[in-house]
Amino acid sequence: MKKKLAAVALFAASALALGACAGTPATTTPAPQPTDTAPTTEAPAKTPQDITFWLIGGDTPQALRDYLVEQYKTVNGGTLTIEEQTWGDIIAKLTTSLPDAANTPDVTEIGNTQAPTFTNVGAFADISDMYEELGGAKLLQSFVDVGAVDGKNYTLPYYFGSRYAFYRKDVWKEAGVEVPKTLDEFNAAVKTITEKNPRDIKDFSGFFIGGQDWRNGISWIFANGGDLAKYENGQWTSTLSDPNTIKGLTQLQEIQKSASMAPSTARDASPWLYINDSDVAAATDDQAEEKTTLSAATIMAPGWAHWSIGDLVKNDEGKEVRQWNDDTFGVFALPGNDGKPAPVFAGGSNIGISAASQNQEGSRDLLRIIFSSEYQTMLGENGLGPANSDYVSALGDDQFAQALIESASNSKLTPAAPGWAAVEGSLKLEEFFAKVAEGGDIAALAAQYDAEITPMLNMK
Repeated sequence: MKKKLAAVALFAASALALGACAGTPATTTPAPQPTDTAPTTEAPAKTPQDITFWLIGGDTPQALRDYLVEQYKTVNGGTLTIEEQTWGDIIAKLTTSLPDAANTPDVTEIGNTQAPTFTNVGAFADISDMYEELGGAKLLQSFVDVGAVDGKNYTLPYYFGSRYAFYRKDVWKEAGVEVPKTLDEFNAAVKTITEKNPRDIKDFSGFFIGGQDWRNGISWIFANGGDLAKYENGQWTSTLSDPNTIKGLTQLQEIQKSASMAPSTARDASPWLYINDSDVAAATDDQAEEKTTLSAATIMAPGWAHWSIGDLVKNDEGKEVRQWNDDTFGVFALPGNDGKPAPVFAGGSNIGISAASQNQEGSRDLLRIIFSSEYQTMLGENGLGPANSDYVSALGDDQFAQALIESASNSKLTPAAPGWAAVEGSLKLEEFFAKVAEGGDIAALAAQYDAEITPMLNMK
């Protein structure tokens, strides 16, 4: 497995997290062998196990981490150590650590788009027997799918996020445009706003979407019945040339031409910079963001972006921060053309037990705590979409929670191909979408990149 994971690192070290599955089943923990020990009428006492849990980034608040540590001690008797990793190097670290029993985390968070690559090379333990106990069909199925191989479960959803539209109510009103109910209406609305440009702003976008921003751009593909890849006859094939995919890309290209002034080189980083008025405050003490002024009426971004959108004010510590203003800003789920929200790329993470872990029982105890009603509720109360649909109400009932729930209800993930991390790491999708945004021949480009991407999809 080390050689297989080394190949993953080579092709996908730069891939970051933001379908049906197939491939080689992951390695599972051997079943206990019978012994000559006489049966006993009393259940053996549980042996406490000290385990390590890797969390990626700071999305999980400290209060939730403390809860896991305390509950694990109560349930198992052992010590839970939580170590925070960074998204930038998580693939390389997992590639090195997961196959090494002496250094592997016992349980780890993993980006949902990264899960297929690692499950297909046997990095995670089979937890199919826990599926119903941990939530079963109530778990977010698109995340369940990318963590499964040949009908067996290896990773399950940890939390979800989703993308939706943020818009300037004031600018939309000045342009005489209402919130759309279909994708066609959205496409027409942002074009109209751009043409009217009610405030006469230079390089103004009715809808700001970067040329390389495939994570938002694929919504137009999905909404038209297209996809990025399909699995048939034991192989994954890139489907950029599919007629429905071409239809979605054609709509996207028209929007980029008529409604977005975003550069063809722009990705999906910090689009809120263009929807705010005045200078943008520093995001953190050590990272000042680019200063800008209003230049877009609409953006697409993950739900947590609302903390970066609003009027510039000073907080109690004298720092400049953004404060949401309902009179100026609003949100809505990107609409589809079938009465449902358009399928958007779902952000979030999965969670799994390392196949190399020597603490399988303790790791299973931790999963039981994470999927408990108490912890699922805590996730929602802290703005993270709970894996179990029974607890999404914990997100609250404000406009952000409602947009998150609505957009996630029809969300979709990238293909569960074993080589998907290699595809992301190659930046082929960024190249392809940028050329589409520049006005390239979509059919010719699709054929070219299908030929380049298909072999990557099947890497193990």
